[in-house]
Amino acid sequence: MLKPLLATLLCLLANISVANTHDVYFGTSGKLTKGIYHAVFDDETGKLSPANLVVQVNGSNFMAMDVAKSHLYVLDGAAHVLAYKIEKDAGLTLLNSVDIGDGGGAHISLHPSGKFLLTAQYGGGSLAVFLIIENGKLGERSQLIDHQGGSKIVGNRQDSPHPHWTGYSPDGQYAFVPDLGLDKIVVYKIDLDTVTVKSHGTIDALAGAGPRHMRFSADGQFIYLLNELSLSVTTFKYDAAHGTATRLSTTQALTQQTKDKEMFNSSSEILVHPNGNFIYSANRGHDSVTVYHADPNTGKLDLKEVEAIRGSWPRNINLDPSGKWLLAAGAHSNTISVFQIDQNNGELTFQTNGIISVPGPICILFGKANQ
Repeated sequence: MLKPLLATLLCLLANISVANTHDVYFGTSGKLTKGIYHAVFDDETGKLSPANLVVQVNGSNFMAMDVAKSHLYVLDGAAHVLAYKIEKDAGLTLLNSVDIGDGGGAHISLHPSGKFLLTAQYGGGSLAVFLIIENGKLGERSQLIDHQGGSKIVGNRQDSPHPHWTGYSPDGQYAFVPDLGLDKIVVYKIDLDTVTVKSHGTIDALAGAGPRHMRFSADGQFIYLLNELSLSVTTFKYDAAHGTATRLSTTQALTQQTKDKEMFNSSSEILVHPNGNFIYSANRGHDSVTVYHADPNTGKLDLKEVEAIRGSWPRNINLDPSGKWLLAAGAHSNTISVFQIDQNNGELTFQTNGIISVPGPICILFGKANQ
């Protein structure tokens, strides 16, 4: 009698899904903020806990985390890179701080090897390299590479170089730096033996488009380049053997009629869903997220939806590790809003109980998962 009951109980327990909760860190900027904030996200319900200040920083413009999610690297508002150890209670302990030496950074990324990180200086027009030394600490800046020129098509925005993002090819052999001022993606070859980067070439974007951020497709065959000034996404075919790319097509994030209704619109962030079928880009001014379907054979994007974020000025969006939810940071509304992702078509559904308050959020980064 007991054996059948035990078997039934075990079967029921096996069918109960265990929800993961994830630590989430919010980088912030503005008069109201005090530093980096932390919340807990439930990927079963899509709910965020209230956010609490976890460490005081003079601005936290952008952040990156190592693969083990044991260290956090932050660009502060005083042109430093900060290294933090992530404690078991999700607290942050400062390890050290290093001067960038060429103005404030706009973006930061850690190489998958964990040996170094890159920062892009929008105002300084440069790329900086910082070594990761013992126990996650930062070494002094090892390289500073100045970009040169400017497409000069859009006045006041393209008169000089403006590197805006840093990232890596899927195999980690190349670094990519979209430069808004040049209308180019600048490519660097990585030497992990010497931990240095060397100029490899450039990839032309559309004239006057103002490339901001980029992502590789899930299979690594395509590059999706977000154009800040033209509010569009350009697809490139990537040649992994040579670290080059060929421009294929461009898809507008908003119609021209929609853009004309706002005094100021600009694209801010782009994401690729883990299944590779859906692409998302954020639109400041229009305060929305555009949803695209990606053709796996051509990389061409097809616009499917434009969803309001229920906030103002989405400088950053991010996907939770499960791929079931999208979070949007309203920098001017001091909000984080949550959207459920339809796994069949990628479209977004706003969670009415999903908004929390965070002062001046401009970066969303997921940390460790807890069960």
